[in-house]
Amino acid sequence: MPKVVYILNGPNLNLLGKREPEIYGHQTLDDVNEMCVSLARELGLEIVFRQSNAEHDLIDWVQEAREAAQAIIINPAAYSHTSIGILDALSACHFPVLEVHVSNIHKREAFRHFSYVSQRADAVIAGCGIEGYLLALRRAATLLQET
Repeated sequence: MPKVVYILNGPNLNLLGKREPEIYGHQTLDDVNEMCVSLARELGLEIVFRQSNAEHDLIDWVQEAREAAQAIIINPAAYSHTSIGILDALSACHFPVLEVHVSNIHKREAFRHFSYVSQRADAVIAGCGIEGYLLALRRAATLLQET
């Protein structure tokens, strides 16, 4: 039975490919999902891929993943910098958590340099474009093989 990885995406990522393409690129979230599904198959993983602009949805999905998954990859987007609730939900997970950001948050506005989620994440990937999701999925597969 394949191990399950939840890939959760926060606010405005539904606009990927349309919003500020000079920062986020031209590929869409659907493109990211397709790439992740393809790589997951190669790695022998199953993914659950979701996006919401609502913080409570992300918290609910993290809590759901506690029972249904073996790892989480999360791009909390703007909630990285504000959500103690998402941090608390992730802290209740006893499996790998990987944080992804399409842009390099450390080269952007000062308020983006801090992420609550990073305090729980086992790895943080930032500034690699949508390829960051694939890097995170590969890292999750490695971590899951070690357990």
